[in-house]
Amino acid sequence: MKQYHLSKHQTFYCVGTNYQKADAAVRGQFSLNTPQIEQLLSAAKAQGIDGLLVISTCNRTELFGFAPQSQVLVELLCAHSGGSVDEFLKASYCHKNRSAIDHLFQVGTGLDSQILGDFEIIAQVKSAFKQARQAGLANPFIERLCNAVIQASKRIKNETEISSGAASVSFASVQYILNHVPDIDQKKILLFGTGKIGRNTCENLIKHTPNTQITLINRTKDKAEQLGAKLHVAVKDHGQLPAEIRNADVLVVATGAVRPTISKEIVFNKKPLLILDLSVPKNVDANVLECADVRLVHLDELSQITDETLERRKAHVPQAQEIIAQVQQEFNQWLETRRFAPVIQALKAKLKTMQEEELDFVHRKNGGDAQTAVVVSDRLIQKITKQFAEHLKHNDTDPQQSLAVIQQVFKIEEIHG
Repeated sequence: MKQYHLSKHQTFYCVGTNYQKADAAVRGQFSLNTPQIEQLLSAAKAQGIDGLLVISTCNRTELFGFAPQSQVLVELLCAHSGGSVDEFLKASYCHKNRSAIDHLFQVGTGLDSQILGDFEIIAQVKSAFKQARQAGLANPFIERLCNAVIQASKRIKNETEISSGAASVSFASVQYILNHVPDIDQKKILLFGTGKIGRNTCENLIKHTPNTQITLINRTKDKAEQLGAKLHVAVKDHGQLPAEIRNADVLVVATGAVRPTISKEIVFNKKPLLILDLSVPKNVDANVLECADVRLVHLDELSQITDETLERRKAHVPQAQEIIAQVQQEFNQWLETRRFAPVIQALKAKLKTMQEEELDFVHRKNGGDAQTAVVVSDRLIQKITKQFAEHLKHNDTDPQQSLAVIQQVFKIEEIHG
């Protein structure tokens, strides 16, 4: 990526770790909750970074931003998460400039998701942009890039069959329950945690099963009550969690805690119990397996499920990639325009100066109609700068050489981005 005058730091990086590089335990060390993201963004701004996007989900934590070196972003992430720099470097990746842009397109459109076509990720991109904007870190590049990724995601969802049916961790969890729990309509299901994954799981349970024995529990009861009223399911107090686990056949845990909230100390099952842990970091302690008739499944195992629907989606990846290429081309054209803008603006300012000098000369010599001369010369300036701009955007043009010629011919000594 060349000079685009969009940030004082001219290199755009992505540093991160995901399900391909690290298991849930390692990913959990680098996961970030909302307060941690806000603190990270604030620290970045204090360091002089002017464009940064932070995405943290159960499957990945990634920072996209302008920095003098990638190490700056790595240190920011590690300073505000639970992992060290050494641990991160063992399970991370770094993309630079065009590669970083490409990666965000793949992530935001669900093509890099643990479950192909998981469109829940685009909501995380939107949320990340909102946080960046609130922190004053959504510079024009970040804003335009996010909008382009959102546009590509929307087109892929509407124009390809990758979007057919549900494709997400929450959908995979319901599919697992349906495949492994007989007579599910007669079983008692307890859902602990009503964040995004919890809400989606509950909605999928209602949509794909005839079960009417679903109970919600959340640390903040009013959130559970809002969801319970919407979906017409029962809600219990957080203090009733052990009792409700004792009665449950299936326990789905989707909390945002930084350490386990479910352990053998509160599991007193009197019958077989299936526990699905959809949280990162893990919110169910492995010691629950010491209890009789308990089976524990984490989202990494759920995400390996490849049913016929997911297999069919793979056939539509090329079409999705073509859509991404089209949107990226538009984004790249915008980048090129931004790169040329400072020189064109400087050229226009130079022509304006020449105009003023000539108008002053004409007025002093002839005392003619100065206003008409101003209008005519303004139009000439617009036409000249437009011709140069079109020339710079042409595919066969060497932009750097052309910019150098313009600066040399018109004696434009310094360009400010």
